[in-house]
Amino acid sequence: MPNRLIRCEDIASHPDFRHLPALPGIAVDLRYAGTDNFVGRNLYGALDCAWLHRLAAEGLERAAALLQRRAPGHRLLVLDALRPHRVQLQLWDHLEGTDLRQYVADPARGSIHSFGMALDATLLGPDGREADMGTGYDEMTELSHPQHEQRFLATGELSPAQHRNRLLLREVLFDSGFQGIANEWWHFDMLDRQLVRDTFTRVE
Repeated sequence: MPNRLIRCEDIASHPDFRHLPALPGIAVDLRYAGTDNFVGRNLYGALDCAWLHRLAAEGLERAAALLQRRAPGHRLLVLDALRPHRVQLQLWDHLEGTDLRQYVADPARGSIHSFGMALDATLLGPDGREADMGTGYDEMTELSHPQHEQRFLATGELSPAQHRNRLLLREVLFDSGFQGIANEWWHFDMLDRQLVRDTFTRVE
């Protein structure tokens, strides 16, 4: 259990969090604030979840600037950022009885999203469209797994262009202080997960 908790409704008054619309060079389309997600309904409702802890927000700013230098005309699109613990519980419960819970952090440990220290992201091309990553966001299949990309490149299930898009996304975020995970090309953490759980403020 984290030492400090805050309600999502009170996040705007907390000095450690920054609002994503105020960050330059990024776009925001929080998928759990609508119906275009694996649950098929709006999980955020009236909650404003377009926030990150200031450390993650600073990393995101660095990544946006790097992207502009390395691939002019591209932008980062944030698909999820702060995810209140109450929503994490809903995602976990939705997958009860399935073998898909590997894609959702156990609320008993806590998702790094709930501390504002993780984000889900993709790229927008110069035409303003989402880059082709080989799968959609939250597509719970092995084709979404970075750890299997070489195998899928060899079989042709992942194209070189799709792989280059994933690499570009990873490069700008990794070079800005984020870490990826083995089974979701879109997910990035800032700092060690246990350190975050032990010392940062969790949003309820």
